[in-house]
Amino acid sequence: METVIKTKDLTKKFGDFVAVDKITFEVHKGEIFGFLGANGAGKTTAMRMLCGLSRPTSGEAMVAGIDVYHKPEEIKKNIGYMSQKFSLYEDLTVLENIKFYAGIYGLSDKDIKEKSDELVEKLGLQSQVKKLVQGLPLGWRQKLAFSVAIVHQPKIVFLDEPTGGVDPSTRKQFWDMIYDASEKGITIFVTTHYLDEAEYCDRICIMVDGKIKALDTPSQLKQNYKVNNITEVFYQLARTAKRGDD
Repeated sequence: METVIKTKDLTKKFGDFVAVDKITFEVHKGEIFGFLGANGAGKTTAMRMLCGLSRPTSGEAMVAGIDVYHKPEEIKKNIGYMSQKFSLYEDLTVLENIKFYAGIYGLSDKDIKEKSDELVEKLGLQSQVKKLVQGLPLGWRQKLAFSVAIVHQPKIVFLDEPTGGVDPSTRKQFWDMIYDASEKGITIFVTTHYLDEAEYCDRICIMVDGKIKALDTPSQLKQNYKVNNITEVFYQLARTAKRGDD
């Protein structure tokens, strides 16, 4: 399998505080990789390093074949990013958001026009293109945000708690979109507090106190910890945490 993310002893310190402590793992092309951890586990800090937003203190990391130390700006051109808190400009229309992000990701005017038409039709938003995003139901905003994050066909898309606040039915529809992107070769790197969603991932990494405490397929993790679901695995590990929010 082609490796699209590779780290070795990746570390981030803030003074004497070690937020991420020598983590080593690989993520493969088209894989849905769940990255879990309680508040303070270090997962957000790790993700920021992989996105080229924070420079590691030590260790190694390659994302889409690019070294995070030397070309962090290049990484941003090869990834997509979506968070629960901020992914779309609510005071812009649906169409304006699509065109804005497509432009940010470097698409040509011709491609922007084609991708805009394609996304509007795919999402069934033909009657909403001139409506401000703030007027859309949350579920539709989340699906639009994900579509915009992969409009440039990145090698990897980072999803930071993307389904927060949406109902179970919409979450299911959102995960159908994730599966579709994965089948097209886009690697999905996702954090979530909905532990039932972790069961949908190909592999799961669980961090505790800045370290990787478990990394395997959902079925293997449940077998290893002799439990029936990932929630029980997570709680077993989270109980060992010694520090609070990062």
